[in-house]
Amino acid sequence: MTGIDPARLDAVVKAYDIRGTVPDQLDAAMVEGLGAAFTRFALDEGGRCDRVLIGHDMRPTGGELSAAFARGVLSQGVDVVHLGLCSTDELFFAAGHFDAPAAQLTASHNPARYNGIKLALAGARPVGEDSGLGTIKELAVAGVPPVDGPKGSESSDDALGAFTAHVHSFVDTSVLRPLKIVADTANGMGGLIVPAVFAGLPFEVDILYPELDGTFPNHPADPIQPENQRDLQARVLELGADVGLAFDGDADRVFLVDDTATLVSGSLTTAIVAKVMLAKNPGATILHNLICSKAVPEIIRENGGTPVRTRVGHSLIKKVMAETGAAFGGEHSGHYYFRDNYRADSGIIAALVVLEELSRSGQKLSELRKPFERYADSGEINFEVPSPRDTIDRIAERYATAHPEAAQDRLDGLTVDLGAWWFNLRPSNTEPLLRLNLEAPTAADVAARVAEVEAAIREA
Repeated sequence: MTGIDPARLDAVVKAYDIRGTVPDQLDAAMVEGLGAAFTRFALDEGGRCDRVLIGHDMRPTGGELSAAFARGVLSQGVDVVHLGLCSTDELFFAAGHFDAPAAQLTASHNPARYNGIKLALAGARPVGEDSGLGTIKELAVAGVPPVDGPKGSESSDDALGAFTAHVHSFVDTSVLRPLKIVADTANGMGGLIVPAVFAGLPFEVDILYPELDGTFPNHPADPIQPENQRDLQARVLELGADVGLAFDGDADRVFLVDDTATLVSGSLTTAIVAKVMLAKNPGATILHNLICSKAVPEIIRENGGTPVRTRVGHSLIKKVMAETGAAFGGEHSGHYYFRDNYRADSGIIAALVVLEELSRSGQKLSELRKPFERYADSGEINFEVPSPRDTIDRIAERYATAHPEAAQDRLDGLTVDLGAWWFNLRPSNTEPLLRLNLEAPTAADVAARVAEVEAAIREA
C-alpha cells in the first residue's frame, strides 16, 4: 500500500486520536492506509489480532471512511467485524468485552466537516501518542503492503445489548426512583444510546434532538460550552425535571444540569461519582486530572480514598489507571473512567451512577451538590498566542520572580499554586491555543485573578 505524505499525517495525528477535515485533510485513501498500519501495529504489538472491530458515529462521512478503514484491515489478512453506528464508549466496551482491537470513526464534538479515528487494542487498551500512535504514523508513512495469501472476511455484530447490560451493572437498579430526566443528545450518538440504556428503568425521559444527524442542525454537540446547554436548561425548567444530561457528538462525555437548570461542572460530577465509587470500593485510588477543582482530592481523602493527580487526556489517564489499579478517574472536561469498564470512559455510566445517588439520597441535585461546591472557577478560557510554549515559559518566570513562595509544576503545561488560588496554562493538542483554567475562593476572586493572568499572557 502506498505510503502517506508525512506532512499530511502531521496535520491529523493528535496526542490522543486522529482528526481532521474531510476530504482535504482526511480522505478515504489515507484512512485505508491507517487501517492497514493500525492492523500491522496490533499484530506486532500483541501477536494476536484475528479481527478488528469497527464502529462509526452519525457523521455523513462515517460510512465511507469506516469502509475505507476496513479495506486496510482486510489487506492484512485480518477479519473485520462492523459494529455500525455506535457511541465511542460502546466501541471501547466492545474492545474489552470481545477482547479485540477496535477503531471508532468519529470527530467527537467537532463540527460536521470533521471526522477522525479513535483506536484501542484488545482489552480496550488505549492507543495514543505515547502508546502506539507514533508507530502507526511511521508505518502509514512507509506504506504497509498487502499480505500474501487470503485477505480477511467481513461480518456484522451489534454490541448495544451487551453494552446496555454492562452499564446497568454499575448500579442497583432496584433502588432507582421515578426521576424526570431531560437528555440533550444534540443529534449525536446519544440518540441511539440513551433510549437503549434507560429502557425499562423507572425514569420519565424526554430527549432533545434525538435524530442522528451529523450536520448538527440544532446546535454544536459540544456540551462543555455553556451556550450549547441553553436548550437543555430551558427544557429542564419547562418540564420541572430533576436532572438534565448533555452529551457530546460521540456520546462518551456528559455534563449535568440540576433541577434549577444550573450547570454542574465536570469537577463537581467527578467529586460526586468519586464519593459513590469509594462507598463501593473502600480505600480505592481515584484519579483526577490537574485542572479539576481542589475540592476533588479533598473529597476523595475525606471518603477514605487516595487521590492521584494526572495529566489531561484519555490515553494518559487509562495508563495511570492500569498502573495504580484506580477504581475511577474523572476529568473536568466531562470524561469519567471506570476500572470495571476496561478503564475506559463513559458518560452514560457516570450519569447512571449520579441518578442512583439521587435515588438513594432522596435529595434534589441542587441540594446534593452543595457539599461538593467549595470554590469558584473560571471555566476554560482560550487565548491565541504566537507561541504557546514560549508564553508558558515567560509566565512561569514571571510568577517565580513575583511569587517565589508559589508552587509550580510542569506535569501538563504550567500549574502555579499560590495557596488561596491556582491556575493552569496548557497548549491545546488540537488547536493553536493556550488554555487557562483558574480556581479561587469566590467568583469575585476568580474575575480579579483571571484579569491578572490574562494581562500577563498579553505581555509575555
